Amino acid sequence: MNTDKLVLAQREFLNRYPGGFSHPEMLAIGKKHRIQKATEFAQLSFAKKKFPDTHEILDNWIKLISRSSMVSVFEKPKFKEFVAGLEPKEKNRLVAGLKAMLHGDEAKGFEAVVKLMQMAKLGKWSLVSACPFYFNPLEEVFVKPTTAKGVIAYFELENLVYRPQPSWGFYSEFRTQIKQMKGLVDPSLAPNNAAFTGFLMMSLPAARR
Repeated sequence: MNTDKLVLAQREFLNRYPGGFSHPEMLAIGKKHRIQKATEFAQLSFAKKKFPDTHEILDNWIKLISRSSMVSVFEKPKFKEFVAGLEPKEKNRLVAGLKAMLHGDEAKGFEAVVKLMQMAKLGKWSLVSACPFYFNPLEEVFVKPTTAKGVIAYFELENLVYRPQPSWGFYSEFRTQIKQMKGLVDPSLAPNNAAFTGFLMMSLPAARR
C-alpha cells in the first residue's frame, strides 16, 4: 500500500469537503444512496431467525437488489429472473449460501452463492457483495469493478489481482486491506465502507481530471 498517496488523498478531499462525508455536498450524495434505510431493511429481513422461510428471504433479496442505487439497472431484472427460474432445491441452496455468508461460514456461503449465480452467467461482483454490505456496512465491502481496479492500481495494494468472476480469496483480501486503509485516515471519510471506497475512487487521477 502506498500510504503517501492515501495521506495526500485525505488532505485534498478534506480541503475540498471540510468535515468529510458530513459536508453538505457529500450528505446530498449520500441521501441518494439511502444506505441507512437499506441497512435497516437488510438487518430486519435477513436476521438469522428469518431463514427458515426460503420464499420470504428470496423475495426480500430481490427487493434489496432492485432498490439498490449501486447495482446496475441491467442486472436488477436479470437477478429477479434468475431467482424465479431456479428449481426448489436450488432456491434452498441459494438461501443456505446467503445464510452462511451472513451468519456462518462466510467463505463457504460466498462460493455457494457464486456457483449458483454462475449457472445463469450472473456471477457479478455487485450482486454477490450487495447483500453482505447492506447487512453490515461497517465491516463488509461492496465491490464495484471499476472502483476496485482503480484503487488497487493507484494505491498499489499488494496481493490483489482483480478478476471479473467473484472469488472469496479476492473478497476477503480486499476487505482486509480496505479496513487497514480506513485505520489510517480520519473517521469522517468512512461513515461506511461504500462511502470510504467512494472517497478512494474520487481520489483517483481519472476522477480529478
